[in-house]
Parts: sequence; structure tokens; C-alpha cells
Amino acid sequence: MNKIFIVQEPNRLDKFLSLNIEASRNQLEQLIKKEYVKVDGKTVSKPGIKLKENQEVEVFFPEAQINPVKDEEFIQESLKDKEVGIIYEDEHILVLNKPYNLTIHDAPSVKDATLVDWLKLKKISLSTISGEERHGIVHRLDKGTSGVMVVAKSNEAHVGLAKQLEDKTMGRYYLAIIDLPLKEDLIVEKPIGRNPTNRLKMSILENGKNAKSAFCKLATSNNEKYDLIAAKLFTGRTHQIRVHLASINRHILGDNLYGFKGELNKINRFYLHAYNLYLIHPITNKQMSFTAKLNNDMQEFLEKNFNMESVYDKINETNIINCFDFTS
Repeated sequence: MNKIFIVQEPNRLDKFLSLNIEASRNQLEQLIKKEYVKVDGKTVSKPGIKLKENQEVEVFFPEAQINPVKDEEFIQESLKDKEVGIIYEDEHILVLNKPYNLTIHDAPSVKDATLVDWLKLKKISLSTISGEERHGIVHRLDKGTSGVMVVAKSNEAHVGLAKQLEDKTMGRYYLAIIDLPLKEDLIVEKPIGRNPTNRLKMSILENGKNAKSAFCKLATSNNEKYDLIAAKLFTGRTHQIRVHLASINRHILGDNLYGFKGELNKINRFYLHAYNLYLIHPITNKQMSFTAKLNNDMQEFLEKNFNMESVYDKINETNIINCFDFTS
């Protein structure tokens, strides 16, 4: 797909494109650097090129690709105990329920197969606008977090979804089980940065990036030791929910990295689940909402320790949305 624009007044190429195409700065830089942009018919590769009035800028949006996978036997073996659930699919987007202990995309420290490997193995057409290792990935979940996420199957969809991430018309509600009940619903707004002494952790730091989370009480366990809470993010920092909870002396069950201690040493992961995703379909403009059922282990813990009739009422999608009215 090609789009042609005429320059009305002098400007830098990257700034000109940002005014005419709904995409993130990184996506626009990738289009330029990968030589998908022409100025007066000549291919360019530098974002900072100066444009003159009446010049013609042509942008080519590459087609999504089905890419070769790594060793298929390795991927199948690595993923054999990790069930990825498909919640919704059309030609532009794929909505998944990601299991815990599955990394989204490759990085130098990642040794197991990733969600991107799974997508390629299934021969699912994926957007290519975010680079080779992140095909289709618009937003992510930590390896240990389960739940709902959307994958872009076309570049046009990817651009639209990325824009929604920026303007907050797309978002998620999370469920977590914590080790000490909240006294009340609350907002935590504290800056987050990389922990200076432990690179695996994030921390509250004065010079960190702005971060804002809201937490809503849903149900307290029968023995009054634990809370099931909902969380809503206003920013998207790494480990944000976990760091903000730790800052108020609350910890997600199983989250040893951020200070959970207790009798529940049999938990082999932390109980944090992306439960509900809302978005506007990037092609049809239809408002959509998706819910990802809880993993068996988290479901079983709730059944053993909570009044489930109350829990089911509380995790109703409408109730979760309404419980954050205090943030508006």
C-alpha cells in the first residue's frame, strides 16, 4: 500500500510524516531506515532530511509476512506445557490468552521459545513494522504474567493499535491476588526506574519515569489474609503493578522478586493476570472488549480460599470497569 503527500511548508522528513501518518515515532523511523520512503521519486533512509515546499513524499507500507521459524522441534518441545488460547481472530488482529512463563519476543537473555515463535510456527501472518524479532507485537506482558493481549496481523492494524496505546483508547484491566488486604481503593503515582543494584528489578526512583496505577478491592479471602484486586494502568512501565504494590507493602502471591514471603512456597509463579482488554478495531472502528479466563492454578486458589459466588459477581466486566470510577 502506497500513500503520497505533498509538502506544504519546509520541515524535517520524520516530523512531516508524524503530521500525516498515525504511527509512533519509532515506527516512522523504521519505515525511513528500511527505505520505504521516497522524496521526489528518490529513496531516502535518513529521518532528518530537510523537505522543501511542493516536494512529493511517497510512503510504502510493506505487506505483512509469514516468516520462517526456528527449529520446529525445539519450539514444540519448549512450548509443550504452555497453552496459548485464541480468543478472537480476523484478518487484521489476533487476541490471545497468554500463559504465564512465556516470553513475548526474543532478547539476548531468552533461551526458550517465545510467543513470536509460536505465532510463526502457526503460520499466522504478522505485521513487520516493529522489526524482525517483534513481528506482530503491539504491546507486551511480562514473562510471568498471564492473560489477554492483541497481536497485529497487518501493518495497517499495527499502526492503528499503536496509536491507541499512545492515546489510551486501548487498555487492560488486571486481576491479582495479594498477601495483605488493601484498606481502600487507591491510586499510586510514583516514578519507576531500573534498580541500581539489581538489574532484574525495577524500583521507585526520584529520577525514574512517571508511573501511575490504580488498585480496586474486589474480594477478601475467607481467612481475611488475602485480597483479590483489580489494577488499571495509566502508564506502561516495566513491572509497574508489582513495583507500585511493593511500595505500599503489598505483594502479589508468589512474587518473590518484589518481596513476597509466606507459607505459600508451592506457588511457582506470581498471581497476576491481564483479565480484560478494550480497544477500537483498527480497521472497522468498532469498539471491542475481550476477557481472558484465569489459568487453572489461579482459579483453583480462588476456589479454595474465597467465596466464589462473590468473586464471580466482582469480576464481571461491567463491575470491574465501574470500580475504577474513583479515578475519574
